[in-house]
Amino acid sequence: MIFLFGLMRLPSVGVGIGKYSTAAAAIEDPITPSVKVNYTQLLIDGKFVDAASGKTFPTLDPRTGNVIAQVAEGDLEDINRAVSAARKAFDEGPWPKMTAYERSRILLRFADLLEKHNDELATLETWDNGKPYEQAAKVEVPMVTRLFRYYAGWADKIHGLTVPADGPYHVQTLHEPVGVAGQIIPWNFPLLMYAWKLGPALACGNTIVLKTAEQTPLSALYATNLLHEAGLPPGVVNIVSGFGPTAGAALASHMDVDKIAFTGSTQTGKIILQLAAKSNLKPATLELGGKSPFIVFDDADVDQAVELAHFALFFNQGQCCCAGSRTFVHERVYDEFVEKAKARAIKRVVGDPFKGGIEQGPQIDSEQFEKILRYIRSGVDSGASLEAGGERIVRRDDMLIAKEEIFGPVQSILKFKDVDEVLKELIIVTMDLLLGFYKEHRYS
Repeated sequence: MIFLFGLMRLPSVGVGIGKYSTAAAAIEDPITPSVKVNYTQLLIDGKFVDAASGKTFPTLDPRTGNVIAQVAEGDLEDINRAVSAARKAFDEGPWPKMTAYERSRILLRFADLLEKHNDELATLETWDNGKPYEQAAKVEVPMVTRLFRYYAGWADKIHGLTVPADGPYHVQTLHEPVGVAGQIIPWNFPLLMYAWKLGPALACGNTIVLKTAEQTPLSALYATNLLHEAGLPPGVVNIVSGFGPTAGAALASHMDVDKIAFTGSTQTGKIILQLAAKSNLKPATLELGGKSPFIVFDDADVDQAVELAHFALFFNQGQCCCAGSRTFVHERVYDEFVEKAKARAIKRVVGDPFKGGIEQGPQIDSEQFEKILRYIRSGVDSGASLEAGGERIVRRDDMLIAKEEIFGPVQSILKFKDVDEVLKELIIVTMDLLLGFYKEHRYS
């Protein structure tokens, strides 16, 4: 097994693959974003307010570790206030009673404002997350705008059905909003996750309490201010910044929340599911981690396969729940693939994400950085060969580095002989995960 990685944590770049002369220049002269951080409080019932406790926490620039701003730290009392506002907006307010056409118009106006403020939103996203500015400005924020236009188009097209029935009966279905939706988003794609959570819920007439990731709270607050500017009534969307064990747990277990949606780690997803079940048995939508395979057969165009596999893993600093982090390569083309994958990884441009031409910025924070390093060390200790072109050790796909989600720019390259071998490995790993889940949660 071979693995490649490209890792960066400014200002102390110690390991990885990339053009580190670029990164070094970024350390000496970091670009200062021009956007002002105007929104750092909680957004409850249409107003920016301090946390009930008065506490704040720092949100950091991943490039330097410097504090960007102090953000209000919401906890149980703030979740209670936000849920109360959302419940009132749903039960008494205009949003679910408003015509679907009018909801659509508000979402379309919001999309126009997102487009107008594209550069400011992209700057906040890069500053708070570390992703390349070009990626945020040219791809992600335009996708957010497009997503809200898409869901705006659905708002007045959600229809029930008249169902044929035997006998003198009339059978009709009616689609109605669920109520108050609790939503918890991660730090890897803050604005896109915001859009994927809010868009469909708002189009259907629900009200929302959204908890941002503690690492990346800024863009959601900025965007929701624009949403109110577009005409959203107070209380329909409430934003609480805070931590999982306090604000997140309070939201997942709240008796007045009708649905919970979470994107994040599998371990946290299990906790969310338990809290939802123990409270009011609310339905939960969980989008959790993965260890996706990327399979290269012996008849593939190796150059194209290398580029596709590289993108599948290294995109967004490897911080992707669907990253193709296990690259299976047929033995006939394995050596060629490894050499070309190594060359491509070495050419990867790593540096200050605000500089042009940068492919990869820093990892989100020091905790994630150290986690990735631990996985890399465990791979070496288990017998994997680190990208140095030395002795290549191939064994069954049972190393931690090949089984567990690293959530970083680490590409495992494993050799296989035929497709049945790959399928067997995938089945074994899947069964191991299911068995582990069963043992952890079995009932006595």
